[in-house]
Amino acid sequence: MPVTLLPASAAAFAPRGTCNVVLNSKVEPWLTATLKRINRIKRPLNSVPQHQRCLTETLSAPTAIWTLCSIMLPKAPDSELRRDDNPLIEALFNYQLLHIEAYVVHVDMVSQNEVAFKLAQDTIDSLIEYHKEIFSVDASANTWNWSEKETQLKKLQEDFVQAINKFVFRTVATALEGLEEDGGGELLSGGADEVKSQIMNLFLPLLPPPPRAPEIIRPTPILPSSTGPETWWPSAIQSHAQFLPSSPSTTSSVDSNPHMWTSLSMDEFQLPSPAPSYSQPYSSACYSTPEYYSTPMTCASMTCAPMTSTPIFPQLPMPSMLAQQCSSSAGFDGFGGGFAWDRYNEYTMPFVGTTM
Repeated sequence: MPVTLLPASAAAFAPRGTCNVVLNSKVEPWLTATLKRINRIKRPLNSVPQHQRCLTETLSAPTAIWTLCSIMLPKAPDSELRRDDNPLIEALFNYQLLHIEAYVVHVDMVSQNEVAFKLAQDTIDSLIEYHKEIFSVDASANTWNWSEKETQLKKLQEDFVQAINKFVFRTVATALEGLEEDGGGELLSGGADEVKSQIMNLFLPLLPPPPRAPEIIRPTPILPSSTGPETWWPSAIQSHAQFLPSSPSTTSSVDSNPHMWTSLSMDEFQLPSPAPSYSQPYSSACYSTPEYYSTPMTCASMTCAPMTSTPIFPQLPMPSMLAQQCSSSAGFDGFGGGFAWDRYNEYTMPFVGTTM
């Protein structure tokens, strides 16, 4: 969309000047009919310059004030409004009708085919007063207090003053069909609603600062800051050592000397090795009588003797090993030196508590 150049009279805080009119090489029939309707003195309208001169003089007259729309605004802040059960009485005493008046500053029927309106000074002053005395008071009352509230409210008022003075309403050029004899007029075809919407959008709300993010309280760590073995590992060993036996004896499962474990270091602390298996490595030597035949143990010797790493029962060979090491002459009479079946009680398992 090309940039539209407006005259100097359309700038903010600029006084009213002569209306700038630019017509096409061929005048539209509706414009000729409108100018003939409003002219009290019949003027010739046979050329483009005649149309341009007549339109410029009409729109630049001091009485050429257009009513763009009407806005109903409260007369006082909300806390000072009159309360009544009858809504008609409330409307009469609490609200006022403000007419938005403007004048034409620019007519372009060549490139943009539009007409531009600038607000009249009386309308600008009325809107500024309403924003300061009523709108700002209600906005301040409806927001919570913070340190920079007054500064932000003052800046909001200053921004509105700048915006309302810069406001220029643009619409299609056919809006000039509502032109009257004195140069004023009203917008047709729903243009008033568009003006009202644009003006009300200039009343910006007072926004408080966003809330601060809540501080996250981190929980205290369970483990200490240092996880070295010199800080927590000895204490763990000491607490665990209270449940370990002080000796491999079967008569006591409680540590007889609990202070001994606290003096141990990691290098000195070792768990007892498991008992060796009851199996015996293979040997090619023949079995002798003293190796496999010994005096049986009694029940009393089992309960009184302390437990050691030496197995209680003699290590017996597997049957396959006996078959490889003994000759085929072994029979029921004995192994090597002979086996007497009348002495079998001496080689039975020592689990008998009493003598039969």
